[in-house]
Amino acid sequence: MANGGTWEATSLPVRPGLYINFRDAALASITGGSRGTVAVPIFNYTGGTAEAGKFYTIETVSDGMELVGSANATPITRILQGGAKEVLVYAVPAIGESETATEQYANLRDTFSVQDFNVFVYPTVIDAAEQTATKAWVESCREEGKHFMYVAGGDAASDADITAGNARSVILKDSYIVNLVTGVVLADGTEVQSADYAPYIAGLIAGTPINKSITYAELPLADVTLRLKNSQVETALKSGSLVIIKDGNKVRIEQGITTDSNAGERGKIRTTRAKQAVATDIPSTARDSYIGKVDNNPNGQASLIGAIKAYLELMETDNVLMNPEVMLDSRYKSEGDKVFIAVAYTEVDSMERIFLTITV
Repeated sequence: MANGGTWEATSLPVRPGLYINFRDAALASITGGSRGTVAVPIFNYTGGTAEAGKFYTIETVSDGMELVGSANATPITRILQGGAKEVLVYAVPAIGESETATEQYANLRDTFSVQDFNVFVYPTVIDAAEQTATKAWVESCREEGKHFMYVAGGDAASDADITAGNARSVILKDSYIVNLVTGVVLADGTEVQSADYAPYIAGLIAGTPINKSITYAELPLADVTLRLKNSQVETALKSGSLVIIKDGNKVRIEQGITTDSNAGERGKIRTTRAKQAVATDIPSTARDSYIGKVDNNPNGQASLIGAIKAYLELMETDNVLMNPEVMLDSRYKSEGDKVFIAVAYTEVDSMERIFLTITV
């Protein structure tokens, strides 16, 4: 059967084909980039075809097993099962004679800094020092214009003590970081610590369109390793923890939040990913089509403003944002090789809390 149908700027189709949408506005020259790529370093790839120091893009579970060996492919498998379009795998070189583990982690992060991906996750537990170093790396990348989510987790001991998981969330507080604090029980009864299940959450985030939320997403699990009381769930949310709950016969994500959350009012994964999309797509097109190629005069400025506005209007149509406004920034003078653009819009969140007042 031929591929085709409609498309959304927030989640472009992967398969070849012709996809048509009818829009009232002019076609934007700024388009959405890839949203579904999860990056993961793999430290053990014995039995696979991977070569140390190289990157590989994996789209199927079988290819992941062939690349790193079936015994080492669980993180890749979970990422794909979570819904990621693809996995960017880095075969981490073994520690050299003069290299420490700290230097090994620092080197792999530097290597990922020049790759394109949307979510980063480690395959298993890392120590607190590396968690903190990874937070600093996320912040540094953001300052340099590279935007992605980082999904963290903990070991079985911290999963058994919600206060330990919440403390990690506080330490890792950042709008680009998600901290899973719940260990899980698979359908076969196997218990999995949160750091080992974090790859699935990373895949779920990457595979969810940016105009959707993972709040109340149902997970293919039998249970959680620690069931929390209502008061504990509320405390965890206020701490910025991603909590998985057993809800009757279903296991769900309580709320799709980052560690920069405050009682669920801010720091949503959905709104953060929308910001990341805007912060990535517009500069990418500016580099490709505007910088050094368009005159900085009224016509050139109008062209740039029109492209940005048309892009944001597409995002508005797809319910990513509302009320976009784009104009020259009156606070600064756009002249010479400098142009200052003011952009404003209203974030669109998912309906997550419904309050009823019933009068009888």
